[in-house]
Amino acid sequence: MRLKNIFFDFDGVIKDSTRVKSDAFYALYEPFGKEIAMKVVEHHQLHGGVSRFEKFKLYHQEHLGVSLNEKEIQEWAHKFSELVLEKVISADYIEGAPGIFKELKRQNINCFIITGTPQNEIEFILKELGIYDYFKAIGGSPIKKKEWCDTFLSGFKLSANETLFIGDATTDYEAAQYAKTHFLLIENEENSIHFKNIDCKKSPNLTNLLSYLV
Repeated sequence: MRLKNIFFDFDGVIKDSTRVKSDAFYALYEPFGKEIAMKVVEHHQLHGGVSRFEKFKLYHQEHLGVSLNEKEIQEWAHKFSELVLEKVISADYIEGAPGIFKELKRQNINCFIITGTPQNEIEFILKELGIYDYFKAIGGSPIKKKEWCDTFLSGFKLSANETLFIGDATTDYEAAQYAKTHFLLIENEENSIHFKNIDCKKSPNLTNLLSYLV
């Protein structure tokens, strides 16, 4: 069966920007000690698709014994955005992107974004990169990836069996399992250990993406 729809994560899938996010978390938590900063980065890399809003709440509670209120969470998220926004835009594309989007459009493959990046931020990034119009819909945080899968599958009347989720984190894999879509891992040094015992299709980039759609 030929796949007709693709749910793309963004960092580590379209842009080689996962290190940008890791470095930002480290920089923000280093003032509390390098050990805490390293633990934060380790968790972030394992749970790449979880929104930064949830992460700041968790990290402050778990490592600092501080319960952040909504205003404080927004303030930390703003600091994070200031550190990463321009760096994400200027980061290298994962090999095969963005050229693949033009070909997918030509073949009438429906493309979507499902990411842990905040909604307004991912829309801004895609517009700055000039690839916004290649996507039928864009889903960012604070809505979770599993919810976006439900929303897109039902809202656009898509068949899960004709849909491929491309991600680089266990959160992406779990969303694909939940939604019963196919899954392709964009594998790198950081995530390979976490997927060592997970049976799924893997690729280092998007250059052979069309072969996974057949």
